[in-house]
Parts: sequence; C-alpha cells; structure tokens
Amino acid sequence: MSSEPSQNGDSPAQKPLHELLSSTLVDIYVGEENSHYPLHEKLLCHHSPFFSSIFYNKSNKASRTKEFGLPELDDNVFALFVGWLYSRAIRSPEEEKDIGPLLDLYFLAAKLDIAALETEIVELVRAFYHTNETYPGLRRVQYVYANTEADNVMREMMVGSVARFLTLSDSIPEHWAKALKKNGQLSVDIIRSIQQWHLEARQVPDARDASVDRGRNTFKGAVGFSVEEGRSEMADVKEE
Repeated sequence: MSSEPSQNGDSPAQKPLHELLSSTLVDIYVGEENSHYPLHEKLLCHHSPFFSSIFYNKSNKASRTKEFGLPELDDNVFALFVGWLYSRAIRSPEEEKDIGPLLDLYFLAAKLDIAALETEIVELVRAFYHTNETYPGLRRVQYVYANTEADNVMREMMVGSVARFLTLSDSIPEHWAKALKKNGQLSVDIIRSIQQWHLEARQVPDARDASVDRGRNTFKGAVGFSVEEGRSEMADVKEE
C-alpha cells in the first residue's frame, strides 16, 4: 500500500513514527539564509500533501534532487513545524505573546496543506482565550484576516469571539469602532456570527415595540448610538 497521503486535503491515517522514518532524506532550505533542514521524506510527505506533490511527482525536478527551497518562510516558524513533525506536539500558549508564533505556524500549516496541524492550533488558541477569560485583540484579528480567506476556521473562531465580546459590552471600544467602519467584511462577518447563535425572538429587544425600553440613553448631551461612542472614548481599553 502506498505511503503517500490523501490528495483530496483529508488528514492521512496516523502511523507510528518508526514506520515513517525512512532511509531517504530530503533537504529543505528555508529563509533568506537558506537554513538547512534534512528531513525524512516519508514522514514529511505522509503529513503534507504539499510536499508529497513535490517529492512524489516524477516530473518534478525536486523528486530527483531531493531538494526544495522555501526562501519566503521565516526560519523560526519552520523550526516550530519540524518540532511538531517529529513529536506531534505543540506547546500550549501561556501568555498572549505566545499566540503570534502559533498563528504563523497555522498559516504555514495551511500552506503545506496539513489539516490536522491547523485544527490543533485552532483548538490551542481557542482554549487559551476561554481559559483566561479574554478575547482576541484587534491586531490579532486583523493579522488573521490579512493571511486567510473567507470561511477559514481560525478567522471564524476569532470573529465569533469578538462578536460575543462586543455584544456583551456596554460600549464599543474606540479602536474597534474605527476598525469596523473601515473593514466592512469584518462587520458583516460579526453579524453572520451573531446570526449563527440562532437566538429566539423573545431574547432580542424589539425596537418597534413602544412598550419596551429601546435603550436611548444620554451621555454628556449625546443621545442614542453616539452615547456609546462617547463612553468608549472615556474608557481605558487595553489592546492585547
């Protein structure tokens, strides 16, 4: 039976590490400095359809030379990937600053078509914010939007988190208000996320009903939505 991974994007069936440590090595050169990573071909191609299409394609020069370069990648991120490749483990984030490298590894996993690694990172990031009772900051969300396409799982998880944060807040932080005015897609995605909550009609205030409070409060002479913008400008909001 072939050891090549599925070409349809599905995660390959798991195999013990010793079965994937073939005698054949491939040479991967990463970053501007051409950092050299000699990796087991069978292991690499088993987990990554991207590399499988390169080294198992006889019409490809790399299948003969067993060399491939990724000059656009960050060396540190690829080193994280190699650590996962041989250990199948990723260190859980302990601080907000640990999220950045995980996101970079997530983008690399998407490039290499490794669905299992993508899923694992999403769950680690999700668990971090849930356990610490915090939410993704604006810069994190913008970074994910800049590096992913629509219907991306990481993007949807972060947008869903932000939707909850904004819905439960008394006001919209000024930096978020500015970002939402500029990024229409982010605003639309937040609304879509709220729609997926499938709230019952009785749980949502009806502004058409004159018998209920419609929330038109006042703040320093302002009335309506501008009240919340005024409050957000007065708040000391931490970004990440």
